Amino acid sequence: MEISYSEGPPQDLNSLLALYENAGWKAYTRAPDQLRLAVQQSQFALKALADNQLVGLIRVVGDGVTIVYIQDILVHTDFQRRGIGKALMEQTLDQFKHCRQKVLLTDDNPMTRGFYEALGFASCDQGSLVAFVRMGK
Repeated sequence: MEISYSEGPPQDLNSLLALYENAGWKAYTRAPDQLRLAVQQSQFALKALADNQLVGLIRVVGDGVTIVYIQDILVHTDFQRRGIGKALMEQTLDQFKHCRQKVLLTDDNPMTRGFYEALGFASCDQGSLVAFVRMGK
């Protein structure tokens, strides 16, 4: 099955919700209208499609000049380990190669750590930076 990539947020809320539900990201799926608005207002979004089905998404927020924040990157579990996440990330990093800082916050597990480190990201606990987060309800 061929995967195609397309810039812009997904227009179909049901397919967007299905992708986030598949990832288990319930904080997003509990508020569908908020999710739709957040994705639509992202600075950049790139979709991965298989037969017009949404199977992956990356979205970026930030100023697009000095910093971008990779807010979400998801690949449907049925399509993982096929290079889709890597392609989404590489195309996004290329889009913002002029930005000095590319930042993301994610869960810490060996697979996730390995994925990002293979793409040139350094964990703040491995270097001279510190990361802070304050989560809302």
